[in-house]
Amino acid sequence: MKPVHRLLVVCLALAAAASHADTWPSKPLTFVVPTAPAGSTDIMARLVADPLQRALGQPVVVDNKPGASGNIGTEFVARAAPDGYTLLMQYSGYHVGNPSLYPNLRWSPTKDFVPVAMVMRAPHVVAVSGKLPVNSMKELIEYGRKKEGGLFYASSGNGSIQHIAGELLSRQTKQPATHVPYKGSGPAINDLVAGNVDIFITTPPSVIGHFAGGRIKALAYTGSKRHASMPNVPTSAEAGLPGYEVESWFAVFAPAKTPPEVVNKLSTEIRKIVESEAFRKKMDEQGAFATYMDPAALGKFVDQELATWSKVIKGADIKPD
Repeated sequence: MKPVHRLLVVCLALAAAASHADTWPSKPLTFVVPTAPAGSTDIMARLVADPLQRALGQPVVVDNKPGASGNIGTEFVARAAPDGYTLLMQYSGYHVGNPSLYPNLRWSPTKDFVPVAMVMRAPHVVAVSGKLPVNSMKELIEYGRKKEGGLFYASSGNGSIQHIAGELLSRQTKQPATHVPYKGSGPAINDLVAGNVDIFITTPPSVIGHFAGGRIKALAYTGSKRHASMPNVPTSAEAGLPGYEVESWFAVFAPAKTPPEVVNKLSTEIRKIVESEAFRKKMDEQGAFATYMDPAALGKFVDQELATWSKVIKGADIKPD
């Protein structure tokens, strides 16, 4: 190819990219949530979608696709067109836990996705049904030893961090417990309130609204210090479980090969949302922390988390039920 022709190709490519950035978005966007409605992932998607659609001037639709421990919704986005119109609001347990749990996973957290932005991080809360006659971790352990059939703990799916957290709690307390997986936090919470399961170790946003009425009781917060929104809930260490710290995060991803200018535009607008006073206040109220990471930082963080959770899962010999 002659130099002049090569220069023309480069110029056309740059012009096309600039044009795409100028015209995007020209139609509605979809936030795919790989869990059922009402859970923390769903809550995060809706809290971001509303201000994002105002910023972009296009509707942002939340589409719940639960099932298979988050793999159905996650794979759907992995196979979607990389045009910036189909995005994934992802839960860390699925993104960095599933690769170590499922040997035949049909999506890759690094090859099939490009990071867009981190939006929230949150330690978990050890929540129990209000129907249980316990008000502390010590009482829960004693109750479990006496209860016929033992304790039952819920999760939002096999291999979720909630599943791992329940298994780690069982091992640390030397208290056998039965895992009951659901298609997201919403159904799990309904059964916890009804007393059909005993424990649900999850991020605060999905359960904090149930504490005041006593439908759910919080026995421990898995952070290194108490959260201002739950001042009376002791940390794991204070509750007698030193070293039991579990944290989840929620972030936005796009299909691999999504144009960088679209990813950057999305990340810039999401940063404005996450760093806004309204969003931070909402996260504080929910017992979580508004946390922004740009695409580069999020990508490095995902690599670190994949290594960390691989060690945890293999070390505890955790397998999908």
